[in-house]
Amino acid sequence: MTRYPALLALIAGAVAACGFAPLDLWPLLLVGLIVLLALVQEAPTIKSALWRGWAFGVGHFTVNNNWFQHAFDFQDKMPPVLGYFAAVGLALYLAVFPMAAAGVAWRASGRLRGRQPDAAYVLIFGAAWIATEYLRARLFTGYAWDPVSVAWLPVIGVARMSAFVGTYALSGLTVVLAGAIWLALRRHWHLAAVMVPATGLAALSAPLTRAPEPAADAPLVRVVQPNVSQDQRGQSDGPLLLQRLTQLSGRPGPRPRLIVWPEGVVRDMIEDGYPDWAYFGFNYAPPFWTRRQIARVLGPRDTALVGGTALLFSPDRARVSSATNSVFAIDPAARITGRYDKAHLVPYGEYLPMPWLLKPLGLARLVPGDMDFTPGPGPRNLRVPGFGPVGVQLCYEIIFSGQVVDEAHHPRLLFNPSNDAWFGRWGPPQHLAQARMRAIEEGLPIIRATPTGISAIIAADGRLIATVPHETAGAAEAPLPAALPPTPFSRIGNMMALAIAAGLAAIGVAFRRRGR
Repeated sequence: MTRYPALLALIAGAVAACGFAPLDLWPLLLVGLIVLLALVQEAPTIKSALWRGWAFGVGHFTVNNNWFQHAFDFQDKMPPVLGYFAAVGLALYLAVFPMAAAGVAWRASGRLRGRQPDAAYVLIFGAAWIATEYLRARLFTGYAWDPVSVAWLPVIGVARMSAFVGTYALSGLTVVLAGAIWLALRRHWHLAAVMVPATGLAALSAPLTRAPEPAADAPLVRVVQPNVSQDQRGQSDGPLLLQRLTQLSGRPGPRPRLIVWPEGVVRDMIEDGYPDWAYFGFNYAPPFWTRRQIARVLGPRDTALVGGTALLFSPDRARVSSATNSVFAIDPAARITGRYDKAHLVPYGEYLPMPWLLKPLGLARLVPGDMDFTPGPGPRNLRVPGFGPVGVQLCYEIIFSGQVVDEAHHPRLLFNPSNDAWFGRWGPPQHLAQARMRAIEEGLPIIRATPTGISAIIAADGRLIATVPHETAGAAEAPLPAALPPTPFSRIGNMMALAIAAGLAAIGVAFRRRGR
């Protein structure tokens, strides 16, 4: 195919990354995958197949995660230029997963030199892709950013298939679709005769899978975006930031309102009951005063969900031992009626892995401060009068398919406060896209608040009902979107993805044996 297959694979991976937000050129994803399938199929050895799969991954993840560099712009302990090396270093690791998929497909399809490409190879590649995307979301705390299927959001009917099969399975089926097109270009029509019409029907089914409109008297949700960048959030800025948030929170009306504020903007402590010395250095206002400022914007049936920090103490309460990244529910009487603690923490953001090794090397977390956060117990709901159980997924937690709701107590909606001010211009639209996929998978509306954008109210079918653009101060308000009945994926979870991977692999093996 080329004298420089690894270089072509690298370019193909970069081209495939253009299929994701913010560019949303989804046909380029299929082009990149077709090139990858062809290059791996033509590899003369397993080592060559692995090398080509890895090169594809390096190109893909370097482009797709270029926003990772911007996190270093706010870290005093490490130079910003280190962010460029970190983005590439992350890609070198993430590329192991497409490399593994390529190696499995090359080996398991039983390739013999000179054999023509066939449906068995494509199906096994799709199965391997599902397995490796799933593993990427699990190993070493997981990094589930931008699975392949997220690129289908501009073709919302196809993206909504994740309600049945899940994100990772839809990614594998996308690889099979690319392979079917590749085989059709080589005049092997059998797989294309199934995959292309099925994808077309899915794309045209968007009106049939649309969530119902909310009731005329539905309560309101209001998402506040203050447009406060990361470098505008010093400790002394607390009162000014609180004033900006309250000004954008609107006025009470006849219907109940759920007002949601983003992660990382409220600087003052919200909880009472700490030792007096604990407040110094953390805030400049008593917690009750802070809550009163929040409660001033609430009507008698309103509730505010506010991102903040809770402190944990040593047994003798003589020192702060840790903290939690939390969301507090505050009622019109300025009382805290519930708290959620983030469970899936961000490595290098909220804690430093292996500090015994990394600190002597001069490495630190990418956020100010030396104190690591403590994880919460996992998905939990906050009971909000007039709205029912509200699930919370703080920032990064929303990207993990099948891990976002309390399975024993299904919520009415999900709240996803985030701090995307670290993420440059590519990160926020990618983060929003993944929140939309969770809405589709779970059949739940999602309300998403960030300091600088993109904040949004997302319907249970993944549509954007209202948004506040990136780097814009404002608020989005709408009637609470209707939830859908529990989806097949919400009932089965990622066992569905693994079952589809096993099915694709079994069919591929059967095809190969029949052809011998």
